[in-house]
Amino acid sequence: MSKQRLLTPYTKNINLNNRVVMAPMTRSRADNKHLAPTDELHGLYYEQRASAGLIITEGAQVSTKASGYIHTPGIYSNEQIEGWKKVTQRVHDKGGKIFIQLWHVGRMSHPDFHNGELPLSASAINPNSKSYTPEGFKETVTPKEMTIEEIKETVKDFQNAAINAVQAGFDGVEIHSSNGYLFHQFFNGTSNKRTDNYGGSIENKTRFFFEVLDAIKEVIAQEKIGARFNPSLDGLFGMTMDKNTIPTFEYIIKKLNDYNLAYVHLSEPFTDVSELSFAVPKIAKHFRPLYNGTLMINTAFDQEKGNKIIEEGHADLVAYGKPYISNPDLVERFKNNLDLAEWDDDTFYTTGAKGYIDYPIASKEII
Repeated sequence: MSKQRLLTPYTKNINLNNRVVMAPMTRSRADNKHLAPTDELHGLYYEQRASAGLIITEGAQVSTKASGYIHTPGIYSNEQIEGWKKVTQRVHDKGGKIFIQLWHVGRMSHPDFHNGELPLSASAINPNSKSYTPEGFKETVTPKEMTIEEIKETVKDFQNAAINAVQAGFDGVEIHSSNGYLFHQFFNGTSNKRTDNYGGSIENKTRFFFEVLDAIKEVIAQEKIGARFNPSLDGLFGMTMDKNTIPTFEYIIKKLNDYNLAYVHLSEPFTDVSELSFAVPKIAKHFRPLYNGTLMINTAFDQEKGNKIIEEGHADLVAYGKPYISNPDLVERFKNNLDLAEWDDDTFYTTGAKGYIDYPIASKEII
């Protein structure tokens, strides 16, 4: 392919060498008491993939109350900050850019992570799913509905995490407001039954997210902030779409035009939603006319589809997940039209180097 749009620079709000983004992916390699990234694993993993226009890290919990998966790194302690410093330095030394994804799983957690206390959510509604605990998968529980004070504390946690991210050398942050986690739990009518200022109307259900966004932009520039959403998510982690789901995300995306963000990161549907009357099957095409800023799209893109969606004007950047697990040199493979290596599902969430930093770099002698 000549003149691939994926491989062209992007300079609106965020200056990138190309439009290929490494998507945030949980990899569960922080198997130490500090839940901190390590130089020998995380550092090398992200360095290997530094030719991406932008790397977005795996979700990093903003506090101990935010966690819900084993061996996932945080961004709330000094040990974690120091660990991430080594990661960002290695990426920058290779000429790359890297954002950290700020994460709170909400009800998708378990008391095992919180000294027996209940996880937090918008309302006390069990997602009837499973949580991956230190003792294996366990049934989720009915969470604790967050008090106003707990909401305020969580806003502060996200703000502090953004401050820590700057100290760790990140080029920016992405707010994980997607995929059935805490903010999504506030957006969704099946998980949010509140009757106060954080429930009921669309404005109220999105208030928490915008309070966090406003708090973060007090400590870092708006063009260093991204946000991720999954508007047509249905069936995952107890999320069910209704007539207000798409209007809620339309309200969010339109309101984000009042900000000067690095990007808005949207996911195409994870499942077939063509027969759901409330769903939108083509997310980028639907939301592109509503948003004036940089639009990033994700989910099941290959090289051809990535180039096409940019050419058609429906997105500016394309984020790749699983292809980046097994192809550290994804940009170079696209450039040289090389075949992609297959990923090993069995090592997605295991510990150690296998399936993490040992994938071959096929383009090494070509570039």
